[in-house]
Amino acid sequence: MDGGPSHDSSPPSRARVQLSARFVLFGPAHLAVLAAVATAAAGLPWLLRRRPALRAPARALLALVLAGLTGLYVVSLSRLGPLSIWDVMPLHLCDFLILVALFAVATLNQTACELLYFWGGTGTLLATITPDLVFGWPDWRFVVYFGLHGAVVVTASCVAFGLDRPPRAGAARRVFLLTNAYAAVVAVVDVAWGMNFLYLRAKPSAPTVLDWLGPWPLYLVVVEALALGLFLVLEAPLRLLAAARLRPRRSAD
Repeated sequence: MDGGPSHDSSPPSRARVQLSARFVLFGPAHLAVLAAVATAAAGLPWLLRRRPALRAPARALLALVLAGLTGLYVVSLSRLGPLSIWDVMPLHLCDFLILVALFAVATLNQTACELLYFWGGTGTLLATITPDLVFGWPDWRFVVYFGLHGAVVVTASCVAFGLDRPPRAGAARRVFLLTNAYAAVVAVVDVAWGMNFLYLRAKPSAPTVLDWLGPWPLYLVVVEALALGLFLVLEAPLRLLAAARLRPRRSAD
C-alpha cells in the first residue's frame, strides 16, 4: 500500500521543481482518473472475453503502456538532476509490480499473474485511491503516477478476467507469504541504508490509508492483517465463479 515511481519519498538530495499545481485528494482530476480506471478495468476484460481475437493486441498494448510510462518517468526525472540508484530501484511494491505486470502480460506465467491480481487489487488500487503524491494535474508526475498505477490495475483485471489466468486455489495464502518475504528483503535495505521503502519505517508525508491504522509500528501489524483479509476477499469471487462453472458439468453427469 505504497506510492509508485513518482512517489514523494525519493532521497532528499534530489532537486525538486516547485509548481503551482498541487494534488487535491478526491478533487476533480483525481475523481476523473478513478472513473477512467474503473471503466477500463471493467470494460476491457469484458471486451476481451467477447472478442478473443483482441487478446494478443491488448497484451501488446498493455505492455507498451507500462514500458512507455516507466521510460517517460525515468527520462523526466533525469531532467531534474542526476539520477541515484534509489530513483530506479523497484523496492516500493507498486514499483516492483510494474515489472511483475510486464512479465505477467508477456508470458501469462501463473505465479506472476497471481501476484499481479492480488497486489494490483490491493496495494496499487489503494495507492490510486489515496496516493502519496504532491503534484496535481497537469504536472508530469501526476500523469505518470496515475498512468502507471491505473495501467497496473487494468492489467491485473484483464489478466484475471479477460485472459483466463485467474488465481489457483490457495493463491491468496501463497501470495501473502511471498509478500512477507519481499517485505523482509526491503526491510533489510531500509535499515541498512536509512530508506523508507514500503513505508516500513514511517508513514508517507501525504495523507494515505495508513493514517487510519495507528502509529508506527502498530500500523505494520494492522497492514499484515488487512492484507491477508483483502487477499481472501479477492479470492472469494473466483471461488464462486469456479463453483458456478462446475455445476452444469455435475448436472450433466
